[in-house]
Amino acid sequence: MPAAAHLELVFSRPETTLGVTRGAARLLADMGYAPLLEVCLPNGRRADVMALGRKGDIVIVEVKSGPDDFRVDRKWPEYAPFCDAFYFAVAPEFPDGILPDAPGLIVADSFGGAVVRDAPVSPLAPARRKALTIAFGRLAAMRALKP
Repeated sequence: MPAAAHLELVFSRPETTLGVTRGAARLLADMGYAPLLEVCLPNGRRADVMALGRKGDIVIVEVKSGPDDFRVDRKWPEYAPFCDAFYFAVAPEFPDGILPDAPGLIVADSFGGAVVRDAPVSPLAPARRKALTIAFGRLAAMRALKP
């Protein structure tokens, strides 16, 4: 198998997605955020990771398992109206130069991660922040009830 084909297979595995998601969530928790995975947004999109900060700021992280995952999934701009800051999270092996420069960038694996590029901050309107914060809290409470 050519090296490039093998590289694509490595990036497309669900284990990569799970590891990057876990590492990004751990990083956010270390930074003082309370992360939730798989959060449905009011526009019908699903955030891979959504996190609430100590001061009420909201961060969304979109996990990309590989270049093909990024190329076929162009919905990420639709997350911006629902967060103060947006990041991509990728595995350490993710190739440089594929992701756009504007969002923040996290490099992560199953054990943790690092912010490689800070996300630009665009503060939410107060009414939207309140609605999202209430929905976030309710989702977290409902998940805590499930065995």
